[in-house]
Amino acid sequence: MKIAVDAFGGDNAPLAPIKGAALAVAEYGIEVVLCGDENKIKSVAAENGIPLTGITVENADGVIEIEDDPSEIVKEKRGCSLGRTLELVAEGGADAAVSGGSTGALVVGGTFIVKRIKGIKRCALAAIIPSAANYYLMLDVGANPEVKPEYLRQFAVMGSAYFEKVMGVDDPSVTLLNIGAEECKGTDLQREAFELLKDAPVNFVGNIEGRDLPEGRVNVIVTDGFSGNVALKTIEGVSASLFSMIKKMLLKNTKTKLAAAMLKPGLRELKSKTDYSLIGGAPLLGTAKPVFKAHGSSNEIAFKNAIHNAWLFAKNGVIEQIEGNL
Repeated sequence: MKIAVDAFGGDNAPLAPIKGAALAVAEYGIEVVLCGDENKIKSVAAENGIPLTGITVENADGVIEIEDDPSEIVKEKRGCSLGRTLELVAEGGADAAVSGGSTGALVVGGTFIVKRIKGIKRCALAAIIPSAANYYLMLDVGANPEVKPEYLRQFAVMGSAYFEKVMGVDDPSVTLLNIGAEECKGTDLQREAFELLKDAPVNFVGNIEGRDLPEGRVNVIVTDGFSGNVALKTIEGVSASLFSMIKKMLLKNTKTKLAAAMLKPGLRELKSKTDYSLIGGAPLLGTAKPVFKAHGSSNEIAFKNAIHNAWLFAKNGVIEQIEGNL
């Protein structure tokens, strides 16, 4: 089983994707194909003493930048590192794709190069988010700002299958993000989606309000891409601000500094739980083969974990379960 990696996607490319690929090979025995400028990949690996054992290189020309129109991935820039990564998966040369590059280009490329699962109306970005209890999955978090009730039902089916097969939770609970827990709350979209979800082949447990997200009482949260992206960015911002305020408070004077020394192990553990690099990346659910979006600022650990999760996705038959549930 091979994982294709866009070697030039992300703020720390190509070094971080190359290092992450080498770590994934060493730790999990995963075969990796790095896509991008072959000469540059090999020279960066040599300069940094990174072994390319278990790694092959697929030459590609150019990079799609964040500021580029995402549609260029299927037009002028189809031959770039991301385009070649997705083409390799579509052609059967690799079993899954990973990139830390443009989210828009990844969604467009995943939809039109890798293509969708038959019957899926829209692909959805699914984020794994830490909570007080453990982790939960929220989708969509940005691919579809406007949706129909039917799309939300399909998001629920896809999210449930992913959480079961990759996160290892049997019969995961599924809920709908809304402004209230009551069935009658929300716009026509939420009310109609609620009715569809009641009859969907998932463990639907009703609505959830935004204030209950940090509790992590459910496994999968379904929403439109606009609301999901706002919720995700809010959670990220609050987390960063909270740690900043705690740091200022603990460094205020000698007494608080002594307290900080005592609390340091617990705070380090808490911070590590919110570290995106340990999660790896967000799957683009709905594509005919696994496609993963790594965080733009991913380091080698994040890429290693994204590659591993993409491997688990392909190995555990998530797509086959989605097809069956549809």
